[in-house]
Amino acid sequence: MLAASATTTGLRAQASALPLPRFVSLKAASANLRVGPGVGYDIEWVFKRSGIPLEIYQEYDNWRRVRDWEGTSGWIYGPLLSGRRTGIVAPWTKDNAALRKKPTIDSPITAWLQPRVRVKLIRCDGQWCAVALGSISGFVRQIGLWGVYPGEVL
Repeated sequence: MLAASATTTGLRAQASALPLPRFVSLKAASANLRVGPGVGYDIEWVFKRSGIPLEIYQEYDNWRRVRDWEGTSGWIYGPLLSGRRTGIVAPWTKDNAALRKKPTIDSPITAWLQPRVRVKLIRCDGQWCAVALGSISGFVRQIGLWGVYPGEVL
């Protein structure tokens, strides 16, 4: 009966063997966010920049239900996404984030990153993330990033 119900709704809890939820980034330079999992569904939003971090929280066939840092959610075609991880610097605040030379609070600050700046995530130890922005790199407190879970190790 449960299997029949899942078939009736057309949605499966998970189409891949990867964990849910999880973060990914947008591979395509432009991608449609749809109200349902298929090209027959209306386009709700169009992403216009590659590298945007997105959180996948549901899957159906080759479609992924995602949300961005602003809470906008919808369905996107899976091949338009990448496992390469990116983050957004503290989009919930107006304060700049310190980019430090080493992953310690007393390490010298090499740059200040403005809120909502996108960075490449190189690795995270659960407290600090090594990030890169163009030719600049350093460490940012993990709790100051959207695109990586608190305590997550990359």
